[in-house]
Amino acid sequence: MDGEVDLHEIYRVTARRLTAQLYGLTGDYAEAQDAVHEAFARALARPSLLRGVASPEAWLRTVAMNVARSRHRRRVLFDRLAKAGRLPREEVVPSLSPDHVALVAALQRLPRVVREAVVLHYIADLPVAEVAATLGCSVEAVKTRLLRGRRALATDLGDKEATNA
Repeated sequence: MDGEVDLHEIYRVTARRLTAQLYGLTGDYAEAQDAVHEAFARALARPSLLRGVASPEAWLRTVAMNVARSRHRRRVLFDRLAKAGRLPREEVVPSLSPDHVALVAALQRLPRVVREAVVLHYIADLPVAEVAATLGCSVEAVKTRLLRGRRALATDLGDKEATNA
């Protein structure tokens, strides 16, 4: 089996979905694309790693999430330098509908662990058990995070019916 051909097929099938999931986590479409591309680059560099896993998409998602987390830590450091006046900071705003912008902004206000659970379950459409496995926590913890996330998003986005539920 040719690893490069397989990786092309995996990319064709999963890249958009992974990018959408990472966009929900990062709030930055370009950053989401970069994280997903980095995950694929790592798989391309060592295709044997990808062949040994049960779900290549889950492996790529985990790698992309770790890349995004590392970049976030670096960005925090960069922001500190920019706030100290050592570096200029340019803001990039994606051209999206107001609803998309509001949802991404609301997701970014959620605590990281809650945001990850919400994005993996509702955007990635993973079952709760797989979300728990991906995040390394219990199914009950994921259910709690999802409940908190739904309530916070409903409040933040003004869904009065959902907040009363």
